[in-house]
Amino acid sequence: MEKLTNKEEEIMHILWKLKKAFVKEILAEITEENLHYNTVSTIVRNLEDKGYVSHQAFGKTHQYFPMVTKEVFKKQFMNTATQKFFDNSYKSMVSYFAKEEKISAEELREILELIEKKG
Repeated sequence: MEKLTNKEEEIMHILWKLKKAFVKEILAEITEENLHYNTVSTIVRNLEDKGYVSHQAFGKTHQYFPMVTKEVFKKQFMNTATQKFFDNSYKSMVSYFAKEEKISAEELREILELIEKKG
């Protein structure tokens, strides 16, 4: 799976939310002001070239929809982040969040319960 730019990722989140959309509908969801229609159209076509998005033609206009689910993207994103920043160790990743106080002891207990239920 090819890496996405921040703006491509933002547009993917919009498409996951809307399920299918024309460029004008995507543009309406973008928080950044002053982003031009043609810019969004180019980004969506780049996403299509990368295999993340496809379209259905309606005359000269296209309605875009995701080809990659949010879950598949999330899994790939987390695997890549874990490899790059935590030497492929989920233990190191969770430890990092605990040290940075981004996860509480209660949340860690909940995670342990989930793991134990699967085992």
